[in-house]
Amino acid sequence: MTAADQTAAGEDVPGEEKPWDQVTPEAARKLLVAAVEAFAERGYHATTTRDIAGRAGMSPAALYIHYKTKEELLHRISRIGHDKALDILTAAYEAPGTPRERLAEAVRSFVRWHAGRHTTARVVQYELDALSDDHRAEIIELRRESDAVVRRLLDEGVAAGEFTVPDVPGTAVAILSLCIDVARWFNTQGRRTPDEVGAFYADLVLRMVGAPQDR
Repeated sequence: MTAADQTAAGEDVPGEEKPWDQVTPEAARKLLVAAVEAFAERGYHATTTRDIAGRAGMSPAALYIHYKTKEELLHRISRIGHDKALDILTAAYEAPGTPRERLAEAVRSFVRWHAGRHTTARVVQYELDALSDDHRAEIIELRRESDAVVRRLLDEGVAAGEFTVPDVPGTAVAILSLCIDVARWFNTQGRRTPDEVGAFYADLVLRMVGAPQDR
């Protein structure tokens, strides 16, 4: 693994692969990592292709060998991140257990990712408006799929008598927003680890939906 891969803002989620392992060749991956760091630090619009190439230790011309535009880089980052978010929620939904157990795991793992990958998550979740119309529509569809997973979990919990949720769509939005916002404030020097934040938020959400508490 390269130094650039290791420094994606010091992000780490124990037991998970690095978010950009699927990106090849190595030069393309280094540019993606550099773009994440630059977008998170300066914002998409204030970042230039020269900034990104410089962080990756390459010339600006080298960037265009792998990505046609800066927006293409952002789209690749956003697509990988949203695919991962959907995978996390789907895995929890499809796991064995009661709706209460599966909702807790969905929140716990979703929050853990947004805390452990907070720099990446900020770019993935909060630079949506910088995408082209076609790319933005693609990502919004992935977000709808994530929302649908949470809605199904809530519907199943209500049907099983485990949750008291008068407004399932609104509650699903509230849960996802609460989890995603962790990426804005999480600090690796803070008093809680990503695992601890995930457990804390899982408990908060279970109380939100009126689930019975562990005794």
